[in-house]
Amino acid sequence: MALRRLLGEGDLIVAPGAVDGLQALLARRAGARCCYLSGAAFSASLGLPDIGLFGLAELAERTRVVARASGLPFIVDADTGFGEALNVVRTVRELEEAGAGAVQLEDQANPKRCGHLEGKELVTADHMVEKVAAAASARHHTLVVARTDAAAVGGVDEAIERARRYVEAGADIIFPEALTTEADLATVSKALEGVPLLANLTEFGRTPLLGARRLGELGYRIVIFPVSALRVAARAAAELYAELMASGTQEPLLGRMQTRAELYELLRYGDYSELDGSLARGEPLERLPGAGQEQKEE
Repeated sequence: MALRRLLGEGDLIVAPGAVDGLQALLARRAGARCCYLSGAAFSASLGLPDIGLFGLAELAERTRVVARASGLPFIVDADTGFGEALNVVRTVRELEEAGAGAVQLEDQANPKRCGHLEGKELVTADHMVEKVAAAASARHHTLVVARTDAAAVGGVDEAIERARRYVEAGADIIFPEALTTEADLATVSKALEGVPLLANLTEFGRTPLLGARRLGELGYRIVIFPVSALRVAARAAAELYAELMASGTQEPLLGRMQTRAELYELLRYGDYSELDGSLARGEPLERLPGAGQEQKEE
């Protein structure tokens, strides 16, 4: 419901990627009102490539973690839905129960590939329509995002035609992946006027980094930055490990670290300590601390 309400407000939604509870809290602290749980980032966090190797149970548990920690609506990348239409029904129900604000499905064939790489293969449009319809019938309130990778395989016109069919099947949001020019982004937006569109500003990909504001001007409603936080964190961690192995001390990097006080404040450590004291005194439990609880009361 929260994501549907955000869409109804009409403002551009900037959805940074957040792959764990800490990143979700940091995104919320920065002002994010929606986040994106990327399959690529989640795979990387497991030490795996983005070729559909994680399972539904793993994704549902991570969805539960990030949604509970932040209280934000998450668009959850479910890749190809973990099977056929019947599997998609279970996927949507499991992720909705875990707290997903939207579930994203794509029209690639398995084994899927990153949307900005060569060698992608698509299922037929009829096959994807069946999956989208299954997702739409299975959900109670979560939104359905239909991603099409057709632009890189069959061209922009095919992507538009597929998108129209996916909307007819029940998709709430269309995600045209890997468009390569501003002109193509504008063409898709014009052809699908009135349909909420999602754009992917991932780094090192096919789509030009035009910025969220420009994409909003072109008619896109949601702009995701799926792996940005993970990439920045991974580079920083790699530099720390290199320093430790080279010098045996972390001291040169202290100025780049979040302090203990900053971390405890973010995690609301004091609130939990206060709760512990209340329980020890036998006082009634009125609410649990945490951003997730706070968001639900808004």
